[in-house]
Amino acid sequence: MSLKRRDFVAGTAAVAAGAAVAATVSADPAQAAEERRRPLTYTFTVLGTTDVHGHALNWDYFTDAEYEDKAQNDVGLAKIATLVRQIREEVGAERVLLIDAGDIIQGTQLSYYYARVDPIAAKPESKAPRHPMALAMNAMRYDAAALGNHEFNYGIETVRAFERQCDFPLLAANAIDAKTNRPAFPPYVVKKLRVPHGPHLRVGILGLTNPGIAIWDKDNVSGRMTFNGIPEQAAIHVPRVRSAGADVVIVSAHSGIDEPTSYGDQIPYAEDASGAMAAQVPGIDAVLVGHTHKEVSQRIVVNEATGKPVVLSEPYCWGYRLTRFDFEVTFVDHAWQVTSCTATTLNSNTVDEDPHIAALVAKEHAAVRGYVNQTIGTCTENLSIARAPFQCVPIVDLIGRVQADTVKAALAGGSYAKLPVLAQAAPFNRTADLPAGTVRLRDAAGLYIYENTLEAKLMTGAQIRDYLEFTAEYFNTLAVGAPIDEAALTNAGGIPDYNFDEVYGVTYDIDVSEPVGSRIKNLRFQGAPLDDTAQFVLAVNNYRANGGGNFPHVASAQLLWSSSDEIRNTIIAWVQAKGEINPKDFSADGWRLVRQGVPLYG
Repeated sequence: MSLKRRDFVAGTAAVAAGAAVAATVSADPAQAAEERRRPLTYTFTVLGTTDVHGHALNWDYFTDAEYEDKAQNDVGLAKIATLVRQIREEVGAERVLLIDAGDIIQGTQLSYYYARVDPIAAKPESKAPRHPMALAMNAMRYDAAALGNHEFNYGIETVRAFERQCDFPLLAANAIDAKTNRPAFPPYVVKKLRVPHGPHLRVGILGLTNPGIAIWDKDNVSGRMTFNGIPEQAAIHVPRVRSAGADVVIVSAHSGIDEPTSYGDQIPYAEDASGAMAAQVPGIDAVLVGHTHKEVSQRIVVNEATGKPVVLSEPYCWGYRLTRFDFEVTFVDHAWQVTSCTATTLNSNTVDEDPHIAALVAKEHAAVRGYVNQTIGTCTENLSIARAPFQCVPIVDLIGRVQADTVKAALAGGSYAKLPVLAQAAPFNRTADLPAGTVRLRDAAGLYIYENTLEAKLMTGAQIRDYLEFTAEYFNTLAVGAPIDEAALTNAGGIPDYNFDEVYGVTYDIDVSEPVGSRIKNLRFQGAPLDDTAQFVLAVNNYRANGGGNFPHVASAQLLWSSSDEIRNTIIAWVQAKGEINPKDFSADGWRLVRQGVPLYG
């Protein structure tokens, strides 16, 4: 429905309500007088999504089937659209706003296809395709969306192309143009809601993105944009949103509530600062939280300056959930004031996909299915990544081998050609699987679900040892004699799988009975103890090379080479060139978990 149509509907409802009140006045003057003395109240609803990551439909492009997980979650905007329609029908479309907290255009092969294969940033613009996420979100009538850090994975030009295709503003008050020192995107928008027999209610939506972009996508934004802190920038812009007439202020923030910062002190701004912002910055009524892929139905933070509660909610990710904020406002002393706000999350697996949204992106969906089902080679046996957090498995060795081969070829003939090349890899996707027999593009793509590119860094043996000690923090301590509980063994301190790095090209034990910092044992290169003074080339993804995960030494190490091609594509090309995937060619048995020197697994 267009804005004009929505205004018309709201206006028609107001006229109808006015006629009903007029009838009441004429029938009971005393009651009408009492109602005039009673403060005017109004209710409205704000719906929010976050971290949808290219999921337009309930589909898994890595398996080419409907999405399925152990928790019976469903994904995609088509599911969310049904929930949104139901709520608009329940409370009245004129009382509903729909917003997003970022990470929209990266994460599936659907979104990748329209960034790289048939890019929306292609010229001339008139011949570029429409992004399926823009098609879906426009049809769902989003009112605003904050930018997420993954919006910048494909470069600023792709973000701008997506912005031009959206019928709603992309907000980022803390994304600053490096040349003008002004916001590079709109900081906020003020939406006007029509109130029967009362003044308009103005709802301000302030958007903030993650300052970690300066590290994670340094190559795409350096010299062009800077990213300030979230509470710091909110303190500047919340008063401006109020000055622009907003009666209610909602922040859409691509930042978790209070998680530890993954990049350490490399930049002076916290990664997950929504809670701190709510506590420190007066004038905020609610926060739609993003970035951490968690479900937080409602969290109340009391503002330190005003003593007023601020309601925070995070609707998980991928379209699993939809946040619903329900507001009540009262007109007091010539101004609207929030008298109540509650939040909850709704599960998208309770509804069917909206057929209109599904039909709207059907052509794009079909194109991507054709792309991911291309045959690229064969595999001699089934290779699974399921055991990768506990054991060295060939499928992760394959990632390391591809990266090492690529860097060796790139450095051939140069001054560093004779140095040994090691490679970093991680279990990015616990469901990745290469089947025996025919291997399709989607099978290989599932090994590397991020848009990382490859770099080569110069490291010493001592630095490699430190690097491995850091990655061994992924494991909880396992006392001597204690039973092995794999559910409690990994992800210590909330460390995600993608921050558990293996180093391909060396062998080592990780003793999980030892304290952090003393776990790497028997570290060897080519059978001999690793020489701490020796030089090595580390093939590493750009996220890690730029400081993602705050691993020691690698961000400051000398850069020898870098590629602009995604590692995923490098893996696909390697498989195509070889024709056959045979673990005999790359399986390394490079590491193992031990306890007091005794292997945990045979």
